[in-house]
Amino acid sequence: MRKKEIYSKVIDYFETTMPIAETELQYNTPFELLVAVILSAQCTDKRVNMITPILLAHYPTAEAMANATPEIIFEYIKSVSYPNNKAKHLVGMAKMLIKDFNGEVPDTLEQLVKLPGVGRKTANVMQSVAFNKAAMAVDTHVFRVSHRIGLVPDSCTTPLATEKYLMKYMPEEILSKAHHWLILHGRYVCVARSPKCSECGLNGLCKFSLKPKIK
Repeated sequence: MRKKEIYSKVIDYFETTMPIAETELQYNTPFELLVAVILSAQCTDKRVNMITPILLAHYPTAEAMANATPEIIFEYIKSVSYPNNKAKHLVGMAKMLIKDFNGEVPDTLEQLVKLPGVGRKTANVMQSVAFNKAAMAVDTHVFRVSHRIGLVPDSCTTPLATEKYLMKYMPEEILSKAHHWLILHGRYVCVARSPKCSECGLNGLCKFSLKPKIK
């Protein structure tokens, strides 16, 4: 099957089964989203959503968080993964926003990745979700699902290579939605250890489902 045909079938499937696909992180402003995305690294959105309401009630802006210390922020976020590093990143991020960006979250990849705790994936999430830009954030779910389905070849061995390949074949106008399709499919159906192939409408198209299973 040609690559464009595979993409067409996958897009049709998700458009039908998941017409609305959005982040599960709770936020009201770009700053709140940035805090949540930094906290979500190697942590569940559910856990982050339990933490951010209280944290952001006390530190709702970059200015407020910049005046805190990592030790104080740690007390609010200690139940997430790597709380020490994330506390330092949040305070450092807020201070840089005040110093270099007038307290506002920038909307370009080049500026976002300068912020502490912000890598390419986080920057792409911000561009896509907060600023409605055509960007494809590749996390572990997107990387796994896009390879299993066959959207990208085995030669895409890095998140960056996967991102570039997906952006080449995904129509620009649905990139943001496609990012969430792949994340949510990987989170609830195409899970890492025991994918629920019997529940998946892509069974028969997906490379993983067509592989002979070792008994």
